[in-house]
Amino acid sequence: MLNHAPNALYIHIPFCTNKCFYCDFNSYVLKGQPVDDYLTALEHEMELTAALLPPQEIRTVFVGGGTPTVLNPVQMERFLSSVKRHFPLSSDVEFSMEANPGTTDPDKLAAMRAGGVNRISFGVQSFDNGLLERIGRIHNVDDVYRSIENARAAGFDNLSIDLMFGLPGQTVAMLSDSVDRALALALPHYSLYGLKVEENTLFHAMYERNELPLPPEDDELAMYLLLIAKLKGAGFHHYEISNFAKPGFESRHNTTYWRNEPYYGLGAGAHGYARSERHMNIKGVQPYIDAASIRLPRLETNQVHDYEAMEDFMMVGLRLMKGVSEADFAAQFPGGSIEAEFGAQLRPLLASGLLERTGGASGIPGGFRLSEKGLPLGNEVFAAFIGAKDELAVD
Repeated sequence: MLNHAPNALYIHIPFCTNKCFYCDFNSYVLKGQPVDDYLTALEHEMELTAALLPPQEIRTVFVGGGTPTVLNPVQMERFLSSVKRHFPLSSDVEFSMEANPGTTDPDKLAAMRAGGVNRISFGVQSFDNGLLERIGRIHNVDDVYRSIENARAAGFDNLSIDLMFGLPGQTVAMLSDSVDRALALALPHYSLYGLKVEENTLFHAMYERNELPLPPEDDELAMYLLLIAKLKGAGFHHYEISNFAKPGFESRHNTTYWRNEPYYGLGAGAHGYARSERHMNIKGVQPYIDAASIRLPRLETNQVHDYEAMEDFMMVGLRLMKGVSEADFAAQFPGGSIEAEFGAQLRPLLASGLLERTGGASGIPGGFRLSEKGLPLGNEVFAAFIGAKDELAVD
């Protein structure tokens, strides 16, 4: 496994203006929250983390949530200054921050820009106001246009928006209209996610009561295939199952995850992966603050054995359209090969046409990727590698 200090940094800001009906992320409504105390605790976690695992050079930063842009300009400036104080950022760092339309006024964008943020990912979800209301979003379509305009005026050109499909009451025609309107913004990156009804959400409660009018499976598949056709037709590179970019604008930070590489994870409920160890932080805001004031705020820490890391390598790596390569596998697991470790799983997937081989060059082994047939069935392919090497498990 890769044992170098991480080059990627994730930081969690758990506050939101409201809780969306589908959201199961570790997030809390902003009103009444001890935001400044949280930032103090977060800075102490940065200090302890940098002392425990000294960073060399950070190439990507991703600030997620929650909605990080609910911080006011003074809090934003304070937070971003603390990041740069504890983590050495490379000269070409990709510094991303999630934002909700309507939460990025010019003063806040100026603080973000001055603090080093150079990429913004807006959670748009739809260009249909009725649908936005039905899923619990508090922004409207006008907020989207205003937010993009403000961001460009502030000097941001690396912008992305998220759209969702398979939403209650959504039709293929509604999604098609949203995609057309999104493409008209001429952004360099789009993420397009299917709805998952997660436990502990309002949508899950509605689903259990048979009150959630989800589109039929055939329509959901048609939506996904429509997304691919429209984005590819507009000249975007489909580089990951749910992500499309103009050349050079692929998310470098998320690619860290998909390549199963190490990353720092800081903040309430954040996950991190480094030196053959995964951790998850305490989730609650006040419990996190209390813990981080005296120690690393860990909820749990687990050793990752080689067999587990190999499975992870396959499951996340096959999300990439280029798939997984024998060369990358050997770099993470010297002396190993995908074929030798996972032949029993690969053979039926290849035979059924869900996976295909990728060719190597000049005698270099190739690898494996999802086929066109396997793309809509990715979860079935990934599941084949869960517990595939349980016989090697150790206590």
